[in-house]
Amino acid sequence: MTRLAVLGATGSIGTSTLDVAARHPERFSVHAVAAGRDWEGLLRICREHRPARAALADDEAATRLRDGLRGEGLEGIEVSAGEAGVAALAEDPEVDAVVTAVVGAAGLASSLAACRAGKRILLANKETLVVAGALFMETAQLCGARIVPVDSEHNAVFQGLPAGGHATTGVERIVLTASGGPFRDRDPETLAAVTPEEAVAHPNWSMGRKISVDSATMMNKGLEVIEACHLFDLEPRRVDVVIHRQSLVHALVGYCDGSYLAQVGSPDMRVPISYAMGYPERIASGVDLVDLAAAGRLDFEAVDERRFPCLRLAYQALRTGDGACAVLNAANEIAVDAFLDRRLRFDRIASVIEEALAAETPPPPRDLESACAIDAQARRQAEEAVRRIAD
Repeated sequence: MTRLAVLGATGSIGTSTLDVAARHPERFSVHAVAAGRDWEGLLRICREHRPARAALADDEAATRLRDGLRGEGLEGIEVSAGEAGVAALAEDPEVDAVVTAVVGAAGLASSLAACRAGKRILLANKETLVVAGALFMETAQLCGARIVPVDSEHNAVFQGLPAGGHATTGVERIVLTASGGPFRDRDPETLAAVTPEEAVAHPNWSMGRKISVDSATMMNKGLEVIEACHLFDLEPRRVDVVIHRQSLVHALVGYCDGSYLAQVGSPDMRVPISYAMGYPERIASGVDLVDLAAAGRLDFEAVDERRFPCLRLAYQALRTGDGACAVLNAANEIAVDAFLDRRLRFDRIASVIEEALAAETPPPPRDLESACAIDAQARRQAEEAVRRIAD
């Protein structure tokens, strides 16, 4: 029996993880769950899965959860609050595997806590590796943590690499696929008029608002390139991105003999999640095999940098170093929030990030505190850039 801590339990990754776990009650038990502010969603999860512990990053939401549990006779579930409360679940000695699905840089503390505790980490928080990639990977190696990627692209690469997920001799490059989002055919001259409602309407995937906007700008793919370089110890020049509209091929691994190994599956996160949960075995995910005849064709296209400048900025930050990657992530989160709040035009998200990267580059973070300091400073600079660029 594998005892799970699902961090970010109310989001799309968290709910898909809980779905897979419920299909295999003989293999998985949900020991702990955590979320940000959605106490009602977490209450429903507690009602269904009866974990021993729960946490909410927001103090007031945690109080509401305690009251809700008491009202349903579930006061035996221990509730903690704050970032420290969420991180405590990641290092609980009763937990065997931690699903890190908190969105954004907010997930760094709990991801590092799981690392220090030597847990098996089902990594779905790409920002952990963007903000503090070297620190995270070094901590995992030092403390014996086992990392299995959950993001569909990195999970696909993991499956295409030799046993153990290492890019050993013989691997020439990896290729991450991108759907292109909702604006892949839209005239770049019209992107200034994009609304938040249009940006979050992803053609293939069902995701949260922030990740959907990142997909629309292709920053999501840029963050994944940074993540891939850290996960698989690859140089930036060995990680490519192509547009693949059908979202059936999730990544390819190219070898020195001229062959590619590709992972093909439905655009349903339960597929990579089930692989990560069961690894090295394969377990049922609740998703059917792709009907290849019905799919008809698989198309691949080069990325238009004029339409997607955020991908170029991600490669720029990656070549500069971990400090620049942390700035990139913070500036992007601020810019996306401003766009969703209608304070910034869609086509100016990249401008805010570019301005943040133009400032003095901080050194790579050496610990959680320095990573948080870099993040906080970059957010202040990005907020100033939003005000200037939006005016």
